[in-house]
Amino acid sequence: MKTIQLLRLISIINSLLIIPACSAQNPSESLLEDVLEDLSVNNGTDNSVNTPNWENELEELSNRMQEPVNLNVATREQLEQFPFLSDIQIEHLLAYIYIHGQMKTIYELQLVEEMDRQTIQYLLPFVCIKAINNEPAFRWKSLLKSAAKYGKNELLTRFDIPFYRRKGYEHTYLGPSVYNSVKYSFRYSDRLYAGVVAEKDAGEPFGALHNRYGYDYYSFYLLLKDCGRLKALAIGNYRLSFGQGLVISTDYLMGKTIYASSFNNRSGGIKKHSSTDEYNYFRGVAATVSLAKDWDMSGFYSHRSLDGVITDGAITSIYKTGLHRSQKEADKKNLFTMQLTGGNVSYQHNRIRLGITGIYYLFNRPYEPELTGYSKYNLHGNNFYNLGIDYAYRWHRFSFQGETAIGKQGWASLNRLQYSPVQNTQIMLIHRFYSYNYWAMFAHSFGEGSTTQNEQGYYIGMETSPFAYWKFFASFDLFSFPWKKYRVNKPSRGTDGLLQATFTPRSHLSMYLKYRYKRKERDWTGSKGTLTLPIFHHQLRYRLNYSLGDVLSSRTTLDYNHSHSQDRAANIGYQVTQMISSQLPWARLFADVQGSYFFTDDYDSRVYVSESGLLYTFYTPSFQGRGFRCSVRLRYELNKHWLFITKFGETVYLDRNEIGSGNDLICGNKKADVQMQLRIKF
Repeated sequence: MKTIQLLRLISIINSLLIIPACSAQNPSESLLEDVLEDLSVNNGTDNSVNTPNWENELEELSNRMQEPVNLNVATREQLEQFPFLSDIQIEHLLAYIYIHGQMKTIYELQLVEEMDRQTIQYLLPFVCIKAINNEPAFRWKSLLKSAAKYGKNELLTRFDIPFYRRKGYEHTYLGPSVYNSVKYSFRYSDRLYAGVVAEKDAGEPFGALHNRYGYDYYSFYLLLKDCGRLKALAIGNYRLSFGQGLVISTDYLMGKTIYASSFNNRSGGIKKHSSTDEYNYFRGVAATVSLAKDWDMSGFYSHRSLDGVITDGAITSIYKTGLHRSQKEADKKNLFTMQLTGGNVSYQHNRIRLGITGIYYLFNRPYEPELTGYSKYNLHGNNFYNLGIDYAYRWHRFSFQGETAIGKQGWASLNRLQYSPVQNTQIMLIHRFYSYNYWAMFAHSFGEGSTTQNEQGYYIGMETSPFAYWKFFASFDLFSFPWKKYRVNKPSRGTDGLLQATFTPRSHLSMYLKYRYKRKERDWTGSKGTLTLPIFHHQLRYRLNYSLGDVLSSRTTLDYNHSHSQDRAANIGYQVTQMISSQLPWARLFADVQGSYFFTDDYDSRVYVSESGLLYTFYTPSFQGRGFRCSVRLRYELNKHWLFITKFGETVYLDRNEIGSGNDLICGNKKADVQMQLRIKF
């Protein structure tokens, strides 16, 4: 016992080495931003993928920071919500508290086996150490009384005002060009969440025509967590994720990133839907109940209207954008309904986890899209189902997890093996098989394509820190598509390789160099599918991060892209971006200034630039052509109740006199707008 007390004292002294790294910048926020940037760029390489909405993920990150988990009473489920914690680290952390008793300080984490410095930095904003109190058994009356007394309210509103005019506003769009959203949320601890969301996109009418009740989109949610045997109850709009996402998943954090080998994506179960995303959610009721110590059962029902096109009484397409700016778009609104029901049963004991997920869904009209070409095996009919079995097992330093699912036709399977030979080294092998005729409307999982259909592949990734200050990541993905794809008129295959070296000599200074090589096949433009050639992409990025305490930080990014096909001339693209953030020491004012210059030969050599945005938003636009972009963001906190953010951005193209096409056409070479956001806490 004296030895443990001595080690605890040493850990407090050593914590002085960690505190400066945490005060300069929140490593967890930087980690999530890097992951989201990687996923946004990778998804952007396939233009059939809709741009993900990251509001839910960013808001959950903020909620976790405001309600840190007390490690002395933390459960395995609570620790599993942090994707940067491995199964081994979670097991050792729980064992440490069980053997040695309550932690006295947060920096005792350094004594936990397998807990490295980087992981501790990621974890610090989300956890705390408090003495264990003998809490009484759960009672609904006590919960409601405490929620009424200690609950926190938040009102958030946002306005986007463009300083340009699109062609659609001349005769087509029915509303003003201003975007506006309003969110009200109530939160008590990590047990009770409730809120209302209202949104009007740019070009949509407000309080008129098809939006005579004000906004175009309304959402309500209520989520209860950890209320005795009731582990979760959602009413209104909610999200679902089980297993590896082959049956159902509304999460986007599963993909090929530099953190793939160390970023653990665990099923999220039932979550609230508090974003303005108008498609990826369910509306109804969902609940998870603890049947016994190791058994949980979830059930859910959803009934909602969807947008689309109906021809001769049948649904021919589903409209997912949520935009209702013109009469043509408004005519697609809420034309049919979809009902969904299903459940999940899971068992977890020590190192074993098993689960079964099943869903059944149907439309009130037959769904009969045009099935030709690459869409020949897509979903069609009246009613559909998916059933999957997920499994996980850990043995020493090996961790295995996967899921196998079937649908109305076809099947899919994803299996991953992780191995940590020594501390600070992770190796991951992923095999995926998604048959060409498997279809799951709500699935989202690991892969090169946008759906869990028509793909096979092997992925291997490795992350290691063999030397002080250095971290290396390497991955290689070999994939194939057994059937046709968008812009590929025959079965095809490809490769994707990634190398990154990160150097962090000081807590306030870091840099990395990343190289990516990708080869994919595509129909040659104008050949009408008769000529398919391999397309080669080379991407090189250098990024330098520097911070001077809380006063000043800088980020420099250099990108170079090279794209070419067989026997064709190469196209190049590059961009230089400089971002400077500063906090005025005499005021609660934060400022970000960013400038970028870009040059690309064509769309294939386009570049991506990430920017700081408003609360719960992440912005990574792509650019092609030649020009520059600048943005300024000001964040002012009057006090703990009032927060105001404004951002001005302008893009100037030097190689054109028009931007966009169709109704989105802008006459001129400049595109500028201002965004404003006000948050009130009470």
